[in-house]
Amino acid sequence: MLPQLCFFVSIAFSFSTWGIVTRRYVWPKLRLLRPVEALRPLLILHSFRFIGLAFLVPGVVSPELPSAFAYSAAYGDLAAATLASLSLVLLPRAAGIVVAWIFNCWGLADLLNAFYQANDAGLVAGQLGATYFIPTLVVPLLLITHGLIFRILLQHQNQPAMRESRQPGEGLSSGGPMIDATTSTEPQSVGAATRLTR
Repeated sequence: MLPQLCFFVSIAFSFSTWGIVTRRYVWPKLRLLRPVEALRPLLILHSFRFIGLAFLVPGVVSPELPSAFAYSAAYGDLAAATLASLSLVLLPRAAGIVVAWIFNCWGLADLLNAFYQANDAGLVAGQLGATYFIPTLVVPLLLITHGLIFRILLQHQNQPAMRESRQPGEGLSSGGPMIDATTSTEPQSVGAATRLTR
């Protein structure tokens, strides 16, 4: 099998396998947590993206690895790891949610840009050296978890609106004001009827 074909088949299998793991084991646990708590394990995972600096280490990667790809991937991952760590520190405050949004947009764009840079530079799988397992094993998981983070952040954003929409119904269902109004007017109506009969 051609090396490039092995590379893309590995990525495809990684996506499908991580997708199954996420659907069967990860998301069922996360969906039971409050949004802020569900974000924490995912942000911890992305805090390890500093491993992208390995693209800059001679001997780990081939000397022929395109420098445009190496620098973009390495420093983009370092920035993503920094933002993920900062969000962890700031949670559960509102600033932590804001940084989580910034991280997730940046982190996803960084991964997509790395694919673009690799394709544009004509990267050959063998040039990755020991970092071969970053795009074939780690990146598919990171992309899937970016999707989960977006879903959790949107849930967190929608929660205040859901609480506000329930407030009018809660007042009516309690029945307090309605009962008071009924009991306060009932003696007046009975008294008026008595006077009319007289």
